[in-house]
Amino acid sequence: MKTLDRRRMAKARLLALPLVFAAAGCVRPDLPPANAGIPVPEQWAESETAPLASDVAAYWTQLDDPLLTQLVEQALGNNLDLAQSAARLEQARAQLASARAGFFPQLSASAGANKDVGDFAQKKLGFNAGLDASWEADLFGQISGNVAASRADLAAAGYSLADLQRVIAGQVALTTIQARATALQLGIARDTLKYQDDNLQIARWRVQAGLVSSLDVEQARGQRAQTAASIPLLESSLAASANALSTLIGEPPGRVLGLLQGSELMPTPPATEGLGAPAEVLRRRPDVRGAEQSLIANSARIGVARAQLLPLVRLTGNLGTSSVGIGSLFDVITGGVFATVSQLLFDGGRTRAQVRSAEAAAQGSLAAWRQQILTALEEVETAGVDLKSARERVAIQGEALDASNNAALLARSQYQAGLTDFRDLLTSENQLLAARNAVVSAEADRTSAFVRLTQALGGGWSPAALPIPSNDRLEP
Repeated sequence: MKTLDRRRMAKARLLALPLVFAAAGCVRPDLPPANAGIPVPEQWAESETAPLASDVAAYWTQLDDPLLTQLVEQALGNNLDLAQSAARLEQARAQLASARAGFFPQLSASAGANKDVGDFAQKKLGFNAGLDASWEADLFGQISGNVAASRADLAAAGYSLADLQRVIAGQVALTTIQARATALQLGIARDTLKYQDDNLQIARWRVQAGLVSSLDVEQARGQRAQTAASIPLLESSLAASANALSTLIGEPPGRVLGLLQGSELMPTPPATEGLGAPAEVLRRRPDVRGAEQSLIANSARIGVARAQLLPLVRLTGNLGTSSVGIGSLFDVITGGVFATVSQLLFDGGRTRAQVRSAEAAAQGSLAAWRQQILTALEEVETAGVDLKSARERVAIQGEALDASNNAALLARSQYQAGLTDFRDLLTSENQLLAARNAVVSAEADRTSAFVRLTQALGGGWSPAALPIPSNDRLEP
């Protein structure tokens, strides 16, 4: 019961945020209520809703593939796209510090020395020193609005880094799975080629013995050539996948290809029990959270733009002294404090245009947030169905492989004994090759569907793995 209440609270928070913006005047008040939120279903259409049985932050470790785990973790540490995103995060942090500085007065000091020249010039050096101060009162929220927008920008940059981490981890996992499948199919092609060499030799012997016509030899040659032609294509595909992985993990091509060659392992995903409630999944998705923070930032900038239309209060002050000779520099100190109020009267509509621009940016962010929610829901629904379908195909293709293997053994023995013609052997061998490749493809699809599903559920990132200070930690 408590779990259900937490899900309803999470859903209420998700749906209420745009309404809060509208009530606060951050979003244009003339928008229809339908544009303020988006309905989030309480359960999935094609999959069961239940708490996740395991943590999906490092889901790749559940595949029990040391090489895949090594590649993913190396990519998370060395990927250059992640390095660029981390730099943007540092930039956003610096911008937040700059915005917070607006709450404090600005102080500047000056000092100088001068010497007169000419007939009546004094022989001693002249010295002067001064201190200027200014402070802007945040009466209408211009400074605090900038701080709020910069804080949301920092959070959005953090979630952007988290989402890129999620995407990179999934991309490495999917590419590794595809490379595993290609390596396995390459091994199948080479193994099949050996059998077809034997078949070709047997056909030649039978032709020499006058038992069959040369048609059997030509058919055997054609079958062998087709299989041999597939090997360079598979080798090229494997090299391309290895090179892509090398780029993802931040190193030159070469080493990864050696790790993938001769691979005989296809990772098997664990059983999944439920997908979590849709609202819970959306709160875990960093792309959805980042879009939410961008909406908050652009909404705050509306208030900043509107504040330019209101009076500005500024306090300034200065202290100064000057003398001939350094010893009496501070004997006489003068200063003053000034308060000014300024109000924009006319600027050709530039400031009001900035307000409209800020409102339009907020509306665009709201649409982007709603689109991100729909995309996330779509990805989970699709990946859940794909995983279920792939598991069914693995079972069916396994049965087909067993039947094709038995048929090939029978056809080979009968052809060697002269009980059947080469056409039957050719058909059974082709069916066996197709069945073996189909099993590999089905197993790869099953593992890939697991990766896509855990990605869609928000797996692949954790706040502790991001370069963010503890006081600015993102929520998982």
